Amino acid sequence: MRILGEYILEMKNITKTFPGVKALDNVQLNVRPGTVHALMGENGAGKSTLMKCLFGIYKPDAGEIILNGKPVVIRSARDAMDHGIAMIHQELHPIRFRSVMENVYLGRFPGKFGFVDHKAMYDKTKALFQDLELDVDPLALAGEQSAAILQMMEIARAVDMGAKIIIMDEPTSSLSDREVEHLFKIINRLRSQGVAMIYISHKMKEILQIADEVSIMRDGQYVGTWDAKNLTTEEIIRQMVGREMTNQFPERTGKPQDEVVLKVSHLSSPLKNSFQDVSFELHKGEILGIGGLVGAQRTEFVEALFGLRGIESGEIQKDSNRYRALSPRDAKSHGLALLTEERRATGIFGILPILENTVIANQHKYAHMGILNDSKRRVDADAACKELNVKTPSLETLIQDLSGGNQQKVLIARWLLTNSDILILDEPTRGIDVGAKYEIYNIMLGQIKQGKSIIMISSEMPELMGMSDRIMVMCEGRVTGFLNKGEYTQEKIMELATQFAAHKKPAA
Repeated sequence: MRILGEYILEMKNITKTFPGVKALDNVQLNVRPGTVHALMGENGAGKSTLMKCLFGIYKPDAGEIILNGKPVVIRSARDAMDHGIAMIHQELHPIRFRSVMENVYLGRFPGKFGFVDHKAMYDKTKALFQDLELDVDPLALAGEQSAAILQMMEIARAVDMGAKIIIMDEPTSSLSDREVEHLFKIINRLRSQGVAMIYISHKMKEILQIADEVSIMRDGQYVGTWDAKNLTTEEIIRQMVGREMTNQFPERTGKPQDEVVLKVSHLSSPLKNSFQDVSFELHKGEILGIGGLVGAQRTEFVEALFGLRGIESGEIQKDSNRYRALSPRDAKSHGLALLTEERRATGIFGILPILENTVIANQHKYAHMGILNDSKRRVDADAACKELNVKTPSLETLIQDLSGGNQQKVLIARWLLTNSDILILDEPTRGIDVGAKYEIYNIMLGQIKQGKSIIMISSEMPELMGMSDRIMVMCEGRVTGFLNKGEYTQEKIMELATQFAAHKKPAA
């Protein structure tokens, strides 16, 4: 139920400048209590910067923040929380070796006689989780929980703190459909209790399903606010990118060649709950999509191809020669590249500049007698970043200061510099906007035109079908079938993706 009334939050003329770039230019945001207010825009539009200004991580250069009709100055995250503002970040970083309840009450442990009252903390956490319909042991280690549980843990923390404004940054990027359904149930409950939620997401279907109002930003500026019920996906995209985008995917010209560049036969992991008996062929100039649900072991499988995981049995042939990567360095030397699923956890080196992040996989080529040719590194990094349209003031900018889409393009530039002939892309467009996605799709097709081959894991069904020449579907670590372009549908893919779960025999 939507509660109408005065704004609980008003952000007026917020301006923030970093060296070489104006991140926010007189931005407005007005949020009502008891509503889900979606904040949308391409990567680099300024959404995260605006929220960091609200949460006290950044100090605006100009502008005003008004809470419940009163101007406030928010100097820190603690200050924001004291004002009833909570933020659930896209990348969750719990204290992994402490319990769930300790993470929920971090920094505010209940006390008794000068000591932490563990029983009170347990009972409070248990009650919170029961209210959120979570079946989680408060004593369980946080590091052993799924992304969905960690997210609910953060929501429980915000609820217990009495937050009246909760910022959710890409909350469903790592969740299954069932977990998204549960999250939406919790959001609807909070909305009925008068809590305002600022919801950042690039998933159009989600936005139109859960949001009451939508504000759109473009290039650090405020574009406008609309009632969600009056918007369409096409209109949102047009306002985000400032132009018409008639096609979600670039036109695919040409087709894969007959030449087989990678042949995998009966590959199995030493872990029985991981991938088993996987076989397929990858052709030159082909994009082979890998579909499946959470737990299908797709990531584990491609990590084994790249030498990050062990292989118990089976055979791999690359260019008709036997191949087995004992390490990522070994895989690179054989012409394989891996764009990992979680760019922040296993992709970027956040405290290093763009220059280092771009050339690091190719570093050995710039060394001669132990001395790095820095000028050559800079020339190559600059050319690669310009080719991929990375938006940054300079190569010295820390990669952690870039938007998600620009971080992803730097990581792709890193692997393109290695001139690998097989690119393994694990969720290449996760958490990035429609404009950046289109750019990455064009990069992929550019590589295919050069005779490269791509293995792409994607949990987004339209992307899987729109970009793949063939789709291999996995379920519970096994291949359940292959679908050729022109014959696959979402229904066929889902049937194969749930085949073992439905206790059916695998496809021949």
